[in-house]
Amino acid sequence: MSQKHRFIIFAHNSTYDKLHQVATLGLTAAAMGKQVTVVLLFWTIKKLAEGRIDEMDFSPEHQIDGKEVARLLKEKKVPKISEMFAEAKQVGHFRMVACSAGLEYMGVDPDAVAKNVDEVMGLPAILSLTAGAETTLFI
Repeated sequence: MSQKHRFIIFAHNSTYDKLHQVATLGLTAAAMGKQVTVVLLFWTIKKLAEGRIDEMDFSPEHQIDGKEVARLLKEKKVPKISEMFAEAKQVGHFRMVACSAGLEYMGVDPDAVAKNVDEVMGLPAILSLTAGAETTLFI
């Protein structure tokens, strides 16, 4: 993969608000012609494996406001996270990789994640893949 215009997102958290940012930033960067890689870690891997990626849950400190945000997202017909990930693949270069150690640490069956990601890789391969990116975010 070329070093030019690479946009990397390390996705560690799994609450809806954080995953929504991963999806919107990834989709926007892909639409702008950047080569986007989302690296799934810990809680994000678990949520994806459990099929709960679109579940509208919020951090404890945002529970009260979370209900209103969820209502507004539905009212405004904001696409689900899974839909934004799918659209990102259609509009540009967008891939998701899962950290193999994260699968082990979270007790996740690799088959439950493999069907939803482009690749499962070890941390050395992930660090090589993401080195020198134009933009790197940790969410």
